[in-house]
Amino acid sequence: MADVHHFTHGLVTPGVAYALSILGSTLGLICTARMRTATTNKQRFWWIVLAAWALGGTAIWAMHFMAMLGFSVTGAQIRYDIARTAISAVVAIVVVSLGLWIVGFGKPNVARIVIGGIFTGVGVAGMHYIGMFAMRLNGDVSYDTSLVAASVLIAVVAATVALWFTVVLSKPLAIAGAALLMGVAVCGMHYTGMAAMSVKLTTPTLGGATSGASAANLLVPIGVLVLLVIGGLVFAIGAAPTEEDMAARAYLDRVQAAREEAAAVAQQRGTVRRPTAFTPRGK
Repeated sequence: MADVHHFTHGLVTPGVAYALSILGSTLGLICTARMRTATTNKQRFWWIVLAAWALGGTAIWAMHFMAMLGFSVTGAQIRYDIARTAISAVVAIVVVSLGLWIVGFGKPNVARIVIGGIFTGVGVAGMHYIGMFAMRLNGDVSYDTSLVAASVLIAVVAATVALWFTVVLSKPLAIAGAALLMGVAVCGMHYTGMAAMSVKLTTPTLGGATSGASAANLLVPIGVLVLLVIGGLVFAIGAAPTEEDMAARAYLDRVQAAREEAAAVAQQRGTVRRPTAFTPRGK
């Protein structure tokens, strides 16, 4: 068996991967908190879409890709099938969005969270192994079934807990703490799945080159895409009104309605007085 290395660049790749997972989890939990306060199904749908991109696209898939930058096999040239790599990203986003849809529409309960967690966890594990299937090298890849099963179990438990977080958390400190835990779970699932892998080198391919794109070739386009997604999420979250904003707006609307009603009553009584300008609290 060939020597398999998961930390070729030391702690740089796992550190950045963990940071991406924390960032994606934080943005995703903020989106799900906004989803719960949405007043229409359309608003709720779009918050689910944004949360799926944050959790599935950034916290899970981008973390997976970054961690793979530190993966190497002694004596092997590693390349990636672009189509399969893209499919793994789509799978991550879709399964997370469906899991969020299961718990996000209708009244959340234990059954919904568990069903959504199982579905999402198995899907996330599938994303990981699709990504591994996209890897090409001059060797035969095999997996330890017990570690594969452990990685799937970790994914299911992590997804279930994450969906529970999306239902109950809204405070900044709670979201930050949950994001740290979710980052550990996502990274733990990834490296458990990677530990299950072993490689037996075979004869090098004709010409000594393996077809496909190297991780370095994919780094810039994927990095740009991830930055655009993160930027879009931050903009959407910042531009959308918070629960406090909506409460303040509702308060002002009630005050304005009361003033207009009082003016109408006064006019009917023939004692119309020009209403004084309303000054919001704190001004």
